[in-house]
Amino acid sequence: MICVVDASVAVKWFVRGDWAAREDHVDAALNLLQASAVGQVRLVQPPHFLAEVAAVLGRLAPASAARDLARLSDLDIAWTTPAQAVPRALALTMELDHHLFDTLYHAVALEAPGAAVLVTADRRYFDKARHLGRIVWLPDWSPDQPVGSSPAFAQ
Repeated sequence: MICVVDASVAVKWFVRGDWAAREDHVDAALNLLQASAVGQVRLVQPPHFLAEVAAVLGRLAPASAARDLARLSDLDIAWTTPAQAVPRALALTMELDHHLFDTLYHAVALEAPGAAVLVTADRRYFDKARHLGRIVWLPDWSPDQPVGSSPAFAQ
Protein backbone atom coordinates (compact mmCIF):
# COMPACT_ATOMS: atom_id res chain seq x y z
CA MET A 1 0.00 0.00 0.00
CA ILE A 2 1.23 3.49 -0.85
CA CYS A 3 0.42 6.12 1.75
CA VAL A 4 0.88 9.84 2.03
CA VAL A 5 0.77 11.00 5.64
CA ASP A 6 0.25 14.61 6.52
CA ALA A 7 1.88 16.42 9.42
CA SER A 8 -1.16 15.77 11.62
CA VAL A 9 -0.24 12.07 11.52
CA ALA A 10 3.56 12.31 11.53
CA VAL A 11 3.81 14.48 14.65
CA LYS A 12 1.96 11.76 16.57
CA TRP A 13 5.02 9.54 16.03
CA PHE A 14 6.95 11.78 18.43
CA VAL A 15 4.46 12.67 21.18
CA ARG A 16 5.46 12.13 24.79
CA GLY A 17 4.67 13.41 28.25
CA ASP A 18 1.86 15.97 28.63
CA TRP A 19 1.62 16.35 24.88
CA ALA A 20 0.76 12.64 24.50
CA ALA A 21 -2.18 13.02 26.87
CA ARG A 22 -3.67 15.69 24.58
CA GLU A 23 -3.27 13.78 21.30
CA ASP A 24 -5.89 11.46 19.85
CA HIS A 25 -5.18 8.39 17.71
CA VAL A 26 -1.48 8.07 18.61
CA ASP A 27 -1.70 4.26 18.49
CA ALA A 28 -3.15 4.36 14.97
CA ALA A 29 -0.33 6.66 13.85
CA LEU A 30 2.28 4.39 15.41
CA ASN A 31 0.71 1.38 13.68
CA LEU A 32 1.11 3.16 10.35
CA LEU A 33 4.75 3.96 11.16
CA GLN A 34 5.36 0.32 12.08
CA ALA A 35 3.72 -0.84 8.84
CA SER A 36 6.14 1.42 6.99
CA ALA A 37 9.12 0.07 8.92
CA VAL A 38 8.29 -3.53 7.96
CA GLY A 39 7.58 -2.70 4.32
CA GLN A 40 3.83 -3.10 4.43
CA VAL A 41 3.39 0.57 3.56
CA ARG A 42 5.44 2.72 1.23
CA LEU A 43 5.49 6.41 2.18
CA VAL A 44 5.36 9.00 -0.60
CA GLN A 45 5.57 12.62 0.56
CA PRO A 46 5.47 16.14 -0.85
CA PRO A 47 8.62 18.28 -0.53
CA HIS A 48 7.28 20.46 2.31
CA PHE A 49 6.63 17.51 4.65
CA LEU A 50 9.85 17.76 6.69
CA ALA A 51 9.54 21.53 7.07
CA GLU A 52 5.94 21.35 8.23
CA VAL A 53 6.60 18.58 10.75
CA ALA A 54 9.72 20.42 11.97
CA ALA A 55 7.65 23.56 12.56
CA VAL A 56 5.18 21.65 14.75
CA LEU A 57 7.89 19.75 16.62
CA GLY A 58 9.81 22.96 17.27
CA ARG A 59 6.72 24.53 18.79
CA LEU A 60 5.38 21.56 20.76
CA ALA A 61 8.55 19.64 21.67
CA PRO A 62 11.52 22.00 21.35
CA ALA A 63 13.81 19.90 23.59
CA SER A 64 13.58 16.88 21.28
CA ALA A 65 12.70 18.52 17.96
CA ALA A 66 16.16 18.21 16.36
CA ARG A 67 16.49 14.54 17.36
CA ASP A 68 12.95 13.77 16.20
CA LEU A 69 13.51 15.50 12.88
CA ALA A 70 16.67 13.46 12.36
CA ARG A 71 14.70 10.28 13.03
CA LEU A 72 12.03 11.38 10.59
CA SER A 73 14.68 12.10 7.96
CA ASP A 74 16.00 8.55 8.36
CA LEU A 75 12.70 6.98 7.28
CA ASP A 76 12.45 5.36 3.87
CA ILE A 77 10.37 8.00 2.09
CA ALA A 78 9.86 8.56 -1.62
CA TRP A 79 9.73 12.28 -2.38
CA THR A 80 7.67 13.99 -5.04
CA THR A 81 8.80 17.14 -6.78
CA PRO A 82 6.82 20.38 -6.60
CA ALA A 83 5.94 20.02 -10.27
CA GLN A 84 4.25 16.69 -9.56
CA ALA A 85 1.81 17.99 -6.95
CA VAL A 86 1.54 21.78 -6.89
CA PRO A 87 -0.79 22.25 -9.89
CA ARG A 88 -3.30 19.73 -8.49
CA ALA A 89 -2.87 21.16 -4.96
CA LEU A 90 -3.60 24.65 -6.23
CA ALA A 91 -6.79 23.41 -7.89
CA LEU A 92 -7.81 21.68 -4.63
CA THR A 93 -7.06 24.84 -2.65
CA MET A 94 -9.43 26.85 -4.79
CA GLU A 95 -12.11 24.15 -4.96
CA LEU A 96 -12.12 23.46 -1.21
CA ASP A 97 -11.15 26.93 0.03
CA HIS A 98 -8.39 25.33 2.08
CA HIS A 99 -4.69 25.97 2.77
CA LEU A 100 -2.26 24.84 0.07
CA PHE A 101 0.03 22.96 2.44
CA ASP A 102 -2.85 20.64 3.37
CA THR A 103 -3.97 20.13 -0.20
CA LEU A 104 -0.41 19.25 -1.29
CA TYR A 105 -0.60 15.99 0.64
CA HIS A 106 -3.88 15.07 -1.00
CA ALA A 107 -2.59 16.09 -4.43
CA VAL A 108 0.32 13.66 -4.02
CA ALA A 109 -2.13 10.84 -3.21
CA LEU A 110 -4.32 11.73 -6.18
CA GLU A 111 -1.41 12.10 -8.62
CA ALA A 112 0.93 9.32 -7.46
CA PRO A 113 1.28 6.32 -9.75
CA GLY A 114 -0.51 3.37 -8.17
CA ALA A 115 -3.23 3.45 -5.55
CA ALA A 116 -1.94 5.99 -3.05
CA VAL A 117 -4.08 7.21 -0.19
CA LEU A 118 -3.71 10.23 2.09
CA VAL A 119 -3.94 9.30 5.77
CA THR A 120 -4.91 12.32 7.86
CA ALA A 121 -5.82 13.21 11.42
CA ASP A 122 -7.01 16.64 10.26
CA ARG A 123 -10.76 16.21 10.58
CA ARG A 124 -11.54 19.60 9.05
CA TYR A 125 -9.68 18.74 5.85
CA PHE A 126 -10.97 15.17 5.76
CA ASP A 127 -14.59 16.36 5.96
CA LYS A 128 -14.04 18.88 3.16
CA ALA A 129 -12.16 16.54 0.85
CA ARG A 130 -13.42 13.01 1.36
CA HIS A 131 -15.71 13.24 -1.67
CA LEU A 132 -12.61 13.61 -3.87
CA GLY A 133 -11.30 10.17 -2.93
CA ARG A 134 -7.96 8.68 -1.94
CA ILE A 135 -8.22 9.90 1.65
CA VAL A 136 -8.80 8.11 4.95
CA TRP A 137 -9.35 9.31 8.48
CA LEU A 138 -6.45 8.01 10.62
CA PRO A 139 -8.53 5.90 13.07
CA ASP A 140 -10.11 4.10 10.10
CA TRP A 141 -6.80 3.27 8.41
CA SER A 142 -5.64 -0.34 8.19
CA PRO A 143 -2.59 -1.66 6.32
CA ASP A 144 -4.60 -4.64 5.10
CA GLN A 145 -7.49 -2.62 3.72
CA PRO A 146 -7.14 -1.79 0.04
CA VAL A 147 -8.00 1.69 -1.14
CA GLY A 148 -11.70 1.92 -1.87
CA SER A 149 -12.84 -1.00 0.29
CA SER A 150 -14.66 0.96 2.98
CA PRO A 151 -16.63 4.19 3.30
CA ALA A 152 -13.58 5.77 4.96
CA PHE A 153 -11.65 5.30 1.72
CA ALA A 154 -13.04 6.86 -1.39
CA GLN A 155 -11.65 6.48 -4.88
